[in-house]
Amino acid sequence: MRGYIIRRLLLIPPTLIGVTLIAFFITRMVPGGPVERMMAQSQMLDMAGGNSSGGGDNVALSEDQLLQLKKLYGLDKPWYVAYWPWLGKVFMGDLGTSFRYQEPVLDLIIERMPIAIYFGLMTAFLSYVVCIPLGIFKALRHKSWADNFTSAFVFGGYAVPGYALGALMVVFLCLRSDWFPKEGWPTEDFEGMGFFEGLKDLLHHTFLPMVCYVLGSFAFMTLLVKNHLMDNLAADYVRTAVAKGVPFRGAVVKHALRNSLIPIATTLGHLVGIVVAGSFLIEVIFDIDGVGLLGFTSILDRDYPVVLGILLVSALAMLLGNILSDICVALVDPRVKFH
Repeated sequence: MRGYIIRRLLLIPPTLIGVTLIAFFITRMVPGGPVERMMAQSQMLDMAGGNSSGGGDNVALSEDQLLQLKKLYGLDKPWYVAYWPWLGKVFMGDLGTSFRYQEPVLDLIIERMPIAIYFGLMTAFLSYVVCIPLGIFKALRHKSWADNFTSAFVFGGYAVPGYALGALMVVFLCLRSDWFPKEGWPTEDFEGMGFFEGLKDLLHHTFLPMVCYVLGSFAFMTLLVKNHLMDNLAADYVRTAVAKGVPFRGAVVKHALRNSLIPIATTLGHLVGIVVAGSFLIEVIFDIDGVGLLGFTSILDRDYPVVLGILLVSALAMLLGNILSDICVALVDPRVKFH
């Protein structure tokens, strides 16, 4: 087991190099870099100021000025040449400086990490608390009216993307009904609130985004628990235990349920990714100033250092989460041996 973990850890650096190399190539090849975007914004400001008759001549730049801007942003070299100095800084813990915020990328990510961790941990907690009991209930009541009734909600949640439901909830529950706040989270004066007032405000802002976060894993984990529990209930060892006098409830709890929860350990890698990076679209819809919204705005602004930094952190979290999943599977299932 130790050798397997060491080999998996040693595979992380080359995997990250491959991922970032592809991303670095894509960011340099897509049209409309930070220099072009800055020039377009300058032209728009010039036209808005009443100088549209000049045709944007006031913002025209010479070749030397364009070269200086590209050198300032580190875009004056081919991508395959510029990648290696960037990678060297990454190994030193420097993810670069944001073009837009003029701050270190690592500081921007760390500043928004608590929001992603909060939603990620809450998503994991609610998913396990709700999905495991529901999956057990559906397996024990298979083909009953209760199983069919809950299946309608489960498959409905599986079919509807979380961001699509979030957009509908914002329109009907925030804009039209005014039941939930329209502004993002947290509230500006959140730090000045008392404990109970702050808790109420926190839950008020958290409810709708949390529904969207949980929706994605809700159906998958519920059906995962149900299907594996039904397979184990039909296995020979459960029938043998019942035939020897073990109560059915005891056979379910001590034998079938334990084996049925083993596949749940494989979902930890995905949850770790949510904890670290959040969700781009859900944070954009609800205007949550987390890592996901930072990544989305950075893509639109062509803020390449932030895009690459978030991609690197997300990929690292996913790789570590997959290793954690393998360790958990090996711990709960003695049949699994990693060499």
